[in-house]
Amino acid sequence: MSRRTSSVIPGFGLTLGYTLTYLALVVLIPLGAMFLFSLQLSLEQWWNLITNRQVLFSLKLSFGTALAAALLNGILGTIIAWVLVRYTFPGRRIIDAMVDMPFALPTAVAGIALTALYAPNGLIGSLFPFKIAYTPLGITLALVFVTLPFVVRTLQPVLADFPKEVEEAAACLGAKPLQVFWHVLLPSLLPAWITGFALAFARGVGEYGSVVFIAGNIPLKTEILPLLIVSKLDQYDYPSATAIGVLMLVVSFILLLLINLLQRRIQPQI
Repeated sequence: MSRRTSSVIPGFGLTLGYTLTYLALVVLIPLGAMFLFSLQLSLEQWWNLITNRQVLFSLKLSFGTALAAALLNGILGTIIAWVLVRYTFPGRRIIDAMVDMPFALPTAVAGIALTALYAPNGLIGSLFPFKIAYTPLGITLALVFVTLPFVVRTLQPVLADFPKEVEEAAACLGAKPLQVFWHVLLPSLLPAWITGFALAFARGVGEYGSVVFIAGNIPLKTEILPLLIVSKLDQYDYPSATAIGVLMLVVSFILLLLINLLQRRIQPQI
């Protein structure tokens, strides 16, 4: 008599069905609709749109500032995560809670506050001899604020779980602090760091609310790609808006794929 083997996960078929249905409704169908709308453009119209000077500049600005913000947060986020995990000091829990502030604060509110502070006549902007708001520097600043938690929260568990005995053993063998960090800590942190970097970069590419105010939205100077999409939608030019969205999606997918391949290549070495 044959016995039916039970699944390791109870209700696997049902939960898999829910998962696929949820992904289809939330991810696959909207993305499919975006591709279908963009197909209303002819091949010549597609080419003219994606090679347009305004679109190319906005593409370069959006991805460039997102990359700069992710790299900057890779440094600042690592320092903040290190301090929060390795040191105990008054106000530590308050600072730890403040890291999540960009998650709780509406992005539009953050954009208005940053613009008011860093405008040429603002409280902080007036202290600098150069403009921060209404420049790519201001866009990068807004993206740094929004994407910081991704790096910090990704690195904190890794730092907390890393055994200090390994560092002490390396120090006892004569390794200097910099050597301990480079040869002992960094190989363990690098995969998590790349994950946090990828999350911060992906969030920064599509960010709109916190950037639209501080950018100033000057064509060929500070106009980001999401704003260009919104302007196309305001003109009821849905095919062009979706075509620009497809362009962003393809470029983002390629960059994230390269980041994931890099992470997989590094993973076996740790």
